[in-house]
Amino acid sequence: MLFFASQILKLELYMKLDKIDLKILEQLQTNSKITNLDLSKKIGLSPAPTLERVKKLEQTGIISSYHAKVDPESLGLKVNTYVQVNLAWQKDNALENFITKVQNISEITECYIITGDSDFIMKIVCKDIATYEQLLFKKLSQIDEVERIKTLMTLSKVKKSKVLPFNYDQDEVNNG
Repeated sequence: MLFFASQILKLELYMKLDKIDLKILEQLQTNSKITNLDLSKKIGLSPAPTLERVKKLEQTGIISSYHAKVDPESLGLKVNTYVQVNLAWQKDNALENFITKVQNISEITECYIITGDSDFIMKIVCKDIATYEQLLFKKLSQIDEVERIKTLMTLSKVKKSKVLPFNYDQDEVNNG
């Protein structure tokens, strides 16, 4: 019964975010290494209730993780591509088999089921064009469930935001 009660508490916490919670989320997306003291100053609360609110946001899963953002170029990973994939749906278990196979290709850093002319779009990060070419011919095109592949090569990054597009100045959010 205790488990069920904690799940209800999480649901109640998740469903209502006030202006201070939203300020915390905005600040932590901008700088997750901010100290609790600095965070409390930016949001206008003392440190103890600030920490308590952050912990509640973590416990409810609204804040799902903190991680280091590594510059790919510093590791020699200079080629970013987006690859559109169409599946051969006539094959048995095409979706499940494809998803299982792409999980094992480390160069695929993101993969989404999409609408439109393709079934999937994948973000691929590689050392160079030759490495991408090997990945394309030796791995991706060898997946039986793949019917068509279209590569979109990135030339330069124009924008990448760390902060989700949301109005953080609202007084409260009911997201249930």
